[in-house]
Amino acid sequence: MLKEFKEFALKGNVMDLAVGVVIGGAFGKIVTSLVNDIITPLIGLLLGKVDFSGLFINLSGVPYTTIAEAKKANAATLNYGLFLNSVIDFVIIAFSIFIVIKQLNRFKRKQEVVKAPETTKECPHCISAIPIKATRCPNCTSMLDTKGTVLAHE
Repeated sequence: MLKEFKEFALKGNVMDLAVGVVIGGAFGKIVTSLVNDIITPLIGLLLGKVDFSGLFINLSGVPYTTIAEAKKANAATLNYGLFLNSVIDFVIIAFSIFIVIKQLNRFKRKQEVVKAPETTKECPHCISAIPIKATRCPNCTSMLDTKGTVLAHE
């Protein structure tokens, strides 16, 4: 069992996945900082100097001016501003991943387009595979032109 685990852990796919998770975690932190420190403050400024991270609904009935005060008092709150930041964060990450995957697929399609030239054609009379340059079918002896059309059948 230890041998099987070693083979599994050292396969290329597992290592690629591990690298992807580490890079994805770092990328997520960068995008979260971008959202929290740059994008939402700009949106808040455009909407009348609103700080999304400070928007909440107090459910306790006791007035609190900030989320920190409400948390300190263990008051129940709906933190819709923080939720909005998370939604923006998710949309940016999802869009970034979409662009990366789209580019990777574009490169894969270019590699797949390269096809080996055909070396055989089909005899239209007996439906057997014959060399592309053949002018006579070796199976049914039909005379063929260069396009594979039957000229005469003996």
